[in-house]
Amino acid sequence: MISAKRKRLIRWLDARLYPGFQNHWDDDLFRAEIIGLLRREHQVLDLGAGAGVLPQMNFRGNVRRVCGVDLDLRVRANPHLDEACVGDVEALPYGCESFDVVFSSNVLEHLVRPECVFREVARVLKPGGYFLVKTPNRRHYVPLIARCTPHRFHKWVNRLRGRLGEDSFRTLYAANTPQEIERLASGAGLVIEKLRLVEGRPEYCRLNSVLYLAGAGYERVVNTLAGLSWFRVLLVAVLRKVG
Repeated sequence: MISAKRKRLIRWLDARLYPGFQNHWDDDLFRAEIIGLLRREHQVLDLGAGAGVLPQMNFRGNVRRVCGVDLDLRVRANPHLDEACVGDVEALPYGCESFDVVFSSNVLEHLVRPECVFREVARVLKPGGYFLVKTPNRRHYVPLIARCTPHRFHKWVNRLRGRLGEDSFRTLYAANTPQEIERLASGAGLVIEKLRLVEGRPEYCRLNSVLYLAGAGYERVVNTLAGLSWFRVLLVAVLRKVG
């Protein structure tokens, strides 16, 4: 774990370099995208809902019903869901045209067969319904390092960052570029309404001051030079079912 002295230094750098950023700023950004599309009468599916550890992904009470599906048995205790189901996202246990909105937060990077998942999402969406995704951009240095290192290294890094080992899942990044999102959407009968690449506070570099400053330098470069926007960390897409 990070020492108390190092934590104080990280907080000082946070205040100096990223005063407008809070913890889970990426989840706040994604929540705003979702909230902007929700209506009281909507039925919503959280794809890969997990244990429900992020309050930003709690939409219960904002809509008619929130369902969630995940292979992780902890989904049954997810407090953000009206209905939880242990199941495979490649074969969703719901009827056709069941949902107005489907969203997935940090799920696409784990998919083995994303084509199947996109087709399943399109199947359970009502015509005109939305599929929103938040996932790392494969071209960023964090996924690049993740693809070159063993899973035990990922668990170790997450423990340093204060995350539980059981929340570290294997990553494949098979659907993690704008081009892949466009291809998968087209093949499933979905159209891209919005797609953003965002670089913010360098979360994975907030372990010591040297890494932090390196990450901050990277952030300044990819946000300043338009030609390097493809190398920003966060990919957020809003897809709509045709019809």
